[in-house]
Amino acid sequence: MIESILLQSGLTKIAGVDEAGRGACAGPLVVAAVMLKDITTEKLAQVRDSKELKPSKREELYEVIVEQALDYSIIEIPASEIDAIGLHKANLEGMRRAINALEIEPEYVLTDGYQISGLRSESLAIWKGDQVAISISAASILAKVYRDRIMVKLDDDYPGYNFAEHKGYVTRAHERSLIELGVTTIHRKSYANIQALINK
Repeated sequence: MIESILLQSGLTKIAGVDEAGRGACAGPLVVAAVMLKDITTEKLAQVRDSKELKPSKREELYEVIVEQALDYSIIEIPASEIDAIGLHKANLEGMRRAINALEIEPEYVLTDGYQISGLRSESLAIWKGDQVAISISAASILAKVYRDRIMVKLDDDYPGYNFAEHKGYVTRAHERSLIELGVTTIHRKSYANIQALINK
């Protein structure tokens, strides 16, 4: 755990930040920031990169992480904003907003993959951080579960698209729905596959 080095330096308020939905072509980008009370507690022993966990386990750990959080925040970047400023910029902006939304100011921030400028706290970008930093892993679970819940709700608002199943990612079933039913307001119109359908 990379946080161990920070703890040895006397830093205890360590925030991890991660996103969910970067590769989807529909729905929001969701970014979570979390500071854990005690990263060494046995209660967090099963926390790891959300992609390595089954949905039921992610749901279970979501509640554990919230309970074990000193502070956390979850923010949404809608498809319209992603289209307006671009995915990468939206991702960075989402991380910045999530960190700034924390009520307790972190002493140190760990981000997954990308350095965030303009923070009051010192920070470190870690390649594949959700695999080596428990704070980032916890943030990845919060973001993933929160976003999945959004997509399940959107399934009711947009019948026929099966958002509850594919969560807005590009699948054959999703592509068939787009061809049959068209592009919705929650699709990211700057994405190549959506652009191709609009331009047909």
